Amino acid sequence: MKVGLKWIVSFSVITLVAIGGLFWNPAADIPVTGEFLSEDKIVGADVAWILAAAGLVLLMTPGLSFFYGGMVGRKNVISTMLQSFIALGVISMVWVVVGFSLSFGESLGINIAGKHYGIIGNPLSYPFFSGVGNLPHKMMAPTIPFILFALFQMKFAVITPAIITGSFAERVRFISYLLFIVLFSIFIYTPLCHMVWHPDGLLNKYFGVKDFAGGTVVHMSAGFAALAGALVVGNRKNPHHEPSNIPYVLLGTGMLWFGWFGFNAGSALSASASAATAFGTTTIASASAMMTWIFFDRINGRSVSALGACIGAVVGLVAITPGCGFVSIQESLFIGFITAIVSNIMVNWKPLKKIDDTLDVFACHGVGGIMGMILTAIFAHGEKASLLHGGLEVFHHHMAALVLVSVFTFFGSLILYKLTDSIITLRVSEESENKGLDLSQHEESFS
Repeated sequence: MKVGLKWIVSFSVITLVAIGGLFWNPAADIPVTGEFLSEDKIVGADVAWILAAAGLVLLMTPGLSFFYGGMVGRKNVISTMLQSFIALGVISMVWVVVGFSLSFGESLGINIAGKHYGIIGNPLSYPFFSGVGNLPHKMMAPTIPFILFALFQMKFAVITPAIITGSFAERVRFISYLLFIVLFSIFIYTPLCHMVWHPDGLLNKYFGVKDFAGGTVVHMSAGFAALAGALVVGNRKNPHHEPSNIPYVLLGTGMLWFGWFGFNAGSALSASASAATAFGTTTIASASAMMTWIFFDRINGRSVSALGACIGAVVGLVAITPGCGFVSIQESLFIGFITAIVSNIMVNWKPLKKIDDTLDVFACHGVGGIMGMILTAIFAHGEKASLLHGGLEVFHHHMAALVLVSVFTFFGSLILYKLTDSIITLRVSEESENKGLDLSQHEESFS
């Protein structure tokens, strides 16, 4: 098999990163005075819970691979699953080298009325995890080691580009996909993460955006990037197929639901009442959405299906993510219910069906994230925290941020797809597509 220049360059990059870490200046590991607390501030229960939560969130990525892999045709099961699974390797390395610094490093941004608002982190803050040690961070991780916070956040960075893959499944070149997710992680995910979750971030500090566990940072960004990807890559030559393995979809949904407890409840960053609230609202919203989805399908003349039940459950998980720690169990029931209806309508909306978003990523994750952001701005508890609690200004800020995030993630991703395509063609040949990506890209087959 002929080895192209792109593979040699890719291997060279991995080599430089692996060796470069050995020669990184050890002096850079000294924590910045004043940013860190003493070791005796660490709370053992919080450490234990976030260790477990980080493992649960990691499990979601292979869960997603089963969820997506079971939906595609038999010629593309392995390639689709690998596109999710490979993010564990690619994005983890990007995160250590520069991603964490860009997301949670010293804020670089703009000044408004004499106050500083961050847009992205300084890439030299924690390169190669320098300075990311065992002490708690005063602002971001006051009761757990900073390295545990960094590793927990890494799992969110991993699953975000993996979600996108469902939109262009069955027709994207593997090496092009790898390049795109690196670019997406650096230029879309990290600034959005910084703006929403860093204490000095623009969307956090100025707009007051409430995103407890990633409805905006993860699902909206992935959803709009998925829509852009489907448009750039184009429709499949033969878009009609039967799902290859419904039991895989059921297994993947179970893994996602289980892992989502770490995703949402873990985002409390403590073993606390807030974590318990998020734990409860997460499962109730998912249950509500799953039941709503299958009954809504039936009254619209469609069968009650295992596939529908799984999609509904995931939509509910997406919808509750931004508000899981801010709303009640009763409100989570409604959030799952109404989002399932809206998402179901979008999945079956004819104008959107003309865009070949293979696994309806935008209609499920993008729309679910949008609904979650809106509903959080309506229901979030606390004085002037949301529309129903006297926070009209907060609601307006959320709507403005929603537009800003949508525009940034869609058009930013569109540019990155075009850039990727100009370097390495995104789409496989028609012959490779007909053969199936399992064989044409990986020389493996699902049997």
